[in-house]
Amino acid sequence: MSRYPETQKVRRPAVAGSFYPASAKEIKSMLGAWLHPAGEQAPQALIVPHAGYVFSGEVAASAFNRIPRGQAYKRVFLLGPSHRVGFTGASVETMYSLADTPLGQVPVDVALGRELIDRGAGAFTFRVDAHDREHCLEVQLPFLQQVFDEVPPIVPVVIGTQRLEVLEKIADVLEPYFTEENLFVISSDFSHYPSYDDAKASDTYLAETICSGGLEEFLKGLSTLRKMDYAGEDTAACGACAIAVLLQMMDIQGRGKFLADHVMYRNSGDSPYGDKDRVVGYNSIVVTRTEKKAAETPSDHLFNFSDAEKRAMIATARSAIYASLRLDYDGDDTPVGILKEKGYGVFVTLHLGGRLRGCIGRFTSDGTLQATIREMARSAAFSDPRFPSLSRSEASRVEIEVSVLSPLKKIAGIDEFKLGRDGIYMIKGSRHGTFLPQVADETGWTTEEFLGHCARDKAGIGYDGWKDADLYTYQTEIVNESEL
Repeated sequence: MSRYPETQKVRRPAVAGSFYPASAKEIKSMLGAWLHPAGEQAPQALIVPHAGYVFSGEVAASAFNRIPRGQAYKRVFLLGPSHRVGFTGASVETMYSLADTPLGQVPVDVALGRELIDRGAGAFTFRVDAHDREHCLEVQLPFLQQVFDEVPPIVPVVIGTQRLEVLEKIADVLEPYFTEENLFVISSDFSHYPSYDDAKASDTYLAETICSGGLEEFLKGLSTLRKMDYAGEDTAACGACAIAVLLQMMDIQGRGKFLADHVMYRNSGDSPYGDKDRVVGYNSIVVTRTEKKAAETPSDHLFNFSDAEKRAMIATARSAIYASLRLDYDGDDTPVGILKEKGYGVFVTLHLGGRLRGCIGRFTSDGTLQATIREMARSAAFSDPRFPSLSRSEASRVEIEVSVLSPLKKIAGIDEFKLGRDGIYMIKGSRHGTFLPQVADETGWTTEEFLGHCARDKAGIGYDGWKDADLYTYQTEIVNESEL
């Protein structure tokens, strides 16, 4: 009886038995010697090699080991170069809903692949010949199957070009998904066919360049290595296209938000199966977000609230709700610091059991910040038309979030809008609507989805209504009760 479901298309393994063992028992035995996941901080991206396991498996494992045990990602994006066919742009898997290895099957996010093609304006396509025999992504699957109890859906992307303007376009399309909820695995070997010593010099130089700079520095590094003209070296990194996409996404979000750590280097001359005259180099690099995110550093705060101010904001909101329900509240809502000042816009959001229970706000106010918080808290609890009034039994269980707003800034187009950083406020005729910046993190929407849902669901002007509406952005500093 066939192991492949009749209702789903399955990509059969192309290089099992050559690049890695064909038996599950042998794979587990080989990877078991190298894989010991024990990371402390979840990686945002890994750069790992894709040669035969006897040559590069230990190096790849050293990066996968940085994934904490039990870590959950929404998706795993696999990016690598096409070794068999050249084409303009990137090919994303949309044919097979499952990818098979001797260890079992991995789900493929076909729907997202189709969305990337739709939104990619020609940067993305699907070519069966780019995927069926390609090894650079397939060899990563057994590592994922051994590291995760349940492998998240994968998004396989094979890049067929080195043209910089196309790679930047690919990065622009993928960047909205370059978030902590997703893992990006970049598949690349490094130098091809110089001597052992030349490979070591070339590969460590390029790894250091990746770890210390962005896309511009990486491109300069590649140029420098070409000028050094190592004998026999025909490429410094076969996956330079995929690495460039990663670095461009990091540059878009701010290079200072990431740390890149060079974990291990080997080349094929270190394997008993290779020689030292003509080698291929292998680096593993782990990219993490800085532990203190830019949005949490004082220089990036809108207001830099003190702990006392934060506690007073939550106490003010809760005491207003309790007073309306005639419940006793023993918290201290005495106004301190910024709560005594006037003119701030505020949104108060309520959650119950992890679900939205009310959200009301205003962009400006003539009253003090405390008075505005009190007013918005009552409105969120009792006047949000989407929900019934908050009950006495719900009041003690509701979680409160206070968002203090910067002034509105009118923008000419969405290139001035930054997803995750900016809230949006749109006006068209007598209709208007807004989404707070944090909605992007809660939903995982792209920029166009964020704007489209706001236009349709909040402003009532249709999904594409934002395109000819007046658009304003603003930022928020959020005080969440659960974090105090």
